[in-house]
Amino acid sequence: MNKFVEKYGQILLPLLTPFDENEAVAYDKYAELIEYLIRNDLCDSLIVTGTTGEASLLTFDERVKLFETAVKASAGRKPVIAGTGCASTKETVALTNEAVKLGIETCLVVCPFYNKPTQEGLYRHYKKLAESTKANIMLYNIPIFVGVNLEAETVHRLAAIPNIVGVKDEAGINPTQVTDFFLATKDVDPDFAIYNGDDVMLLPTIVQGAMGLVSGGAHIFGHEIRAIFKAFAEGDNEKAKELFVPIYRFCKSTGQNGRILPNSILRPAVEAVTGVRIGPARGPLAPATDEEMEVTLGILKEIGKL
Repeated sequence: MNKFVEKYGQILLPLLTPFDENEAVAYDKYAELIEYLIRNDLCDSLIVTGTTGEASLLTFDERVKLFETAVKASAGRKPVIAGTGCASTKETVALTNEAVKLGIETCLVVCPFYNKPTQEGLYRHYKKLAESTKANIMLYNIPIFVGVNLEAETVHRLAAIPNIVGVKDEAGINPTQVTDFFLATKDVDPDFAIYNGDDVMLLPTIVQGAMGLVSGGAHIFGHEIRAIFKAFAEGDNEKAKELFVPIYRFCKSTGQNGRILPNSILRPAVEAVTGVRIGPARGPLAPATDEEMEVTLGILKEIGKL
C-alpha cells in the first residue's frame, strides 16, 4: 500500500468552519463537529482550513487557532492535515511552520491565489516552502479558484523534493489530469500520493488510479464513499455506481444558480444532517435561498439522510 494512504487513509475530509451570527469563528462548534465526524467514522483524516473551510476568508490567527482546536479535539483519533496555502510564499511558510509547532506533520498547500504565477513561479514557491519547513507537503491544484493550473511537468519536478509527498487535484476542470500526474511522478517517487479533490469526479478518477478523495461531501456521505472504494476494489462496478449516484445528485445541487464554491448550500445541509450548528458562510458568499435549500434538502430526504 502507498505510504501516504496507509497513514492518512482514502477519505480526507476538509472541515467546514462554523461561524456565529456575527461571522466570528465558533471554535466550540468546530470541536463538536470534529467529535461528530470521528464518532460516526465518516473519514480517515481531517483537513483544517481548506477550501471547504473557507480558508481565504479567515485570518492568519484564526487559522492557527483552528489548527490548535482540531489537534485538541481529535486527540490522536484521526490524523490532522493543515491547509496552509496563502497568496504569498512568505505567509505560506509562516503558517506552515505554525502547524508544525502544533505537531501537525502534513500540510495541504494550495497554489498561490490571485497573482497567477508562471509554472516556474509555482516551482520556486513550493521548493522554497519545502526547504523552509519540516512538514510534509501535499500540493493542491484547483485552477478554478487560483487562476493557474499546476502542470504535470511542474509536479514531476516537485516530486523529486523529499518532503513533497503528493498532490490533490480538483479534477472537474481537467478530468484526465490524474493520469498525467501519475505518469509524471511514477518514476520519480513511486510513493507519490495522488488524490482527487472533487466529489463528483470520484468514479472517473478511481479508474485513473486516484488513491483517495478529499471530500466535503463526506460530512454526510462518508460511509457511502468508503463503500464505493471497497466496491471498486472488489470489482463490483455496478454497486459503486449505485452508491455514487445519490452523492452526485447532492453535490450537483450545491452548485445551483452558478455557485462555484458550494458552501452556502453545503453548510445548512450538513447542519440539518448532523445537528451541529454551522451557521451561514462568511461574506461575500451569499446565503442559500429557500428555493435552493428546498431542492437540496429534498434530495437528502429522498435518499434517507433526513
